[in-house]
Amino acid sequence: MSRIGKKPVEIVNGAKVAVNGNVIEVEGPKGKLTFEHRDEVTVTVNEDAKEVVVTRDNDERTSRELHGLTRAIIRNMIEGVTQGYEKKLEIVGVGYLAAIKGDVLQLRVGYANELHRKIPSDLQVTCPDQTHIVIQGCDKQSVGQFAAEVRACRTPEPYKGKGVRYQGEYVKIKPGKSATK
Repeated sequence: MSRIGKKPVEIVNGAKVAVNGNVIEVEGPKGKLTFEHRDEVTVTVNEDAKEVVVTRDNDERTSRELHGLTRAIIRNMIEGVTQGYEKKLEIVGVGYLAAIKGDVLQLRVGYANELHRKIPSDLQVTCPDQTHIVIQGCDKQSVGQFAAEVRACRTPEPYKGKGVRYQGEYVKIKPGKSATK
């Protein structure tokens, strides 16, 4: 039995969960999310205990895998619409900077041309200064995906550490060539 799948998901204040067939809708102060779960699992909402319970029909491998996955996705949805998710990126390098113009993130990260990344409509992206980017939203997957796409524009290189990295990320710096006599 899945240890994660067995635990009920608590519905915290401000969140409303509705199940219509296989579609789960979660609404809260930060936004609204929907998810369509597979037929191998069943999702029920207990209004009295304020919790969501995920059960599976049988003990086949696919059902066991989807049991914990579905529960984790529902928990992330509830947390996202109540508290939200945030990723912070920092840009390291001389002349490297970021700016927002309209719904486009502009990056100057050492290439001949400026890089442009369209900001998804469900995310809020801000640049407190030219070397930091803050990505916020209620969908954990889309926040992480956009942060990974921005980081992939110029991943930190191992000799000087220049590039776009997550805030607090440690980049191991390799020693350069050394002259031998």
